[in-house]
Amino acid sequence: MAASVAAPSAGDEQPGGATVGVEPSAHADRWGRDVRAVVGAAPTGRRAVLGWPHLQPEGPGTWDGSALDRCDRWLDSVLDAGLRPSLSLVHLDLPSWTEDAGGWLSRDTAFRFADFAGEMGRRFGDRVARWVTVADMAAPSVGDYVAGMWPPGRGLGVAGLPALHHVMLGHGLALRALRGAGVRGEVGGGLPLLGGYAATGDPWDRMALERFETWSTRLFLDPLLLGRHMVPEDGVSPVDATGCVRPGDMEIIATPQDVLGLSWFAPCRVTAPENLPVVLPPRNSFWALNDVNRLLVRLGFAVAPFDEVATTAYGWPIMPEGLADVLSAVHDIYGDLLPPLHITDVGMGDMDTPGPLAEVEHKRRTLFGARLSWLAGVLADGVDIRGYEYWSVTDNLEWVMRYARLYGSAVSEGEPVPQPPIPMDWVRGAAFAGPAPVTDAPKLVLCPAPGPSR
Repeated sequence: MAASVAAPSAGDEQPGGATVGVEPSAHADRWGRDVRAVVGAAPTGRRAVLGWPHLQPEGPGTWDGSALDRCDRWLDSVLDAGLRPSLSLVHLDLPSWTEDAGGWLSRDTAFRFADFAGEMGRRFGDRVARWVTVADMAAPSVGDYVAGMWPPGRGLGVAGLPALHHVMLGHGLALRALRGAGVRGEVGGGLPLLGGYAATGDPWDRMALERFETWSTRLFLDPLLLGRHMVPEDGVSPVDATGCVRPGDMEIIATPQDVLGLSWFAPCRVTAPENLPVVLPPRNSFWALNDVNRLLVRLGFAVAPFDEVATTAYGWPIMPEGLADVLSAVHDIYGDLLPPLHITDVGMGDMDTPGPLAEVEHKRRTLFGARLSWLAGVLADGVDIRGYEYWSVTDNLEWVMRYARLYGSAVSEGEPVPQPPIPMDWVRGAAFAGPAPVTDAPKLVLCPAPGPSR
């Protein structure tokens, strides 16, 4: 089936939240014209996060009527503008009463989430074209409870992995609740799409790339598609080892999806830890990457900048083939088990590129067109891509400014080195403490972070 390639996302919008000062129908119409002006394509749909904390602020069984009314008006305005509405049930935020009970570390949150999904399906199921259970299952689980990115410092390392299991359990329960409510639209979940290339032709780098795929792709897709948690080389599932999995859970998690959402950022150059001193540029240039790699080497791989590849202002490699390559790799792993896909492209990551506006926009449209051309080849090879969202014309600015620029780009010698709290605090707080992998490779010595310790 041909993909709808002009369906930009509005993933941060929360129709259940505060009232905006513009009539919803006018806002939706203006938004559609703005998207066409910037990316040269007319949107066919619009997606928003429902806003669970706004809709159910007081606890189970209670609802905020005014917030529900705002959702009604938002859906009507999108339909009136000729767009197909899509709704994400949750992204990062949970109601305070679930947070107080442990958030996603609590198994009960998965069941409360399913109750919420069922109620939303009953109220809005006749007007929504696509339902997304969790917009990004990695963010509220690995990003929050494992790594401590939202909010900083909450990460528990491997002890936070039950949150990943509970998010996926909630996803499976929500799928069943939505279908039980008789919704008309497609139902599925959302994941980050991470792709990499071996830094060199060295067999150790190719093995490192396989480990990268295990921890970035199989960690999420094995449970959803194979009905079992990922098992790395040591033969022990890190999620199962926490004791959070109960009989019947994996069957629920593997509930078939109509469509799976995958969010694409940028590719990584992956190397074996023992090769990192060779492929990483001079020690004074990449302090932030060294900091990240202190954690990644425990998993058997590391990342380095690409050689002779142009980058955006944020340091993202300009490789329009990257999305197509990783989709082909995922399809090679899972084959017919892979459901139809809906791609969310986070954009170019180049908001502050110097030069006349016309040149900047020409660069953006050229990269956009090249990426879609590569994507057309993947479609021709049989990968079922049902939709493509460009999120967004502002390049998902919050993520880029807070994380990707600090950890994925070079810092020239003589330029002040960024000292962000993440992931430096992961290392200092020993969140990922544990025995280092046994290897006969030469000992890796990474650069110490400059400046005074905090």
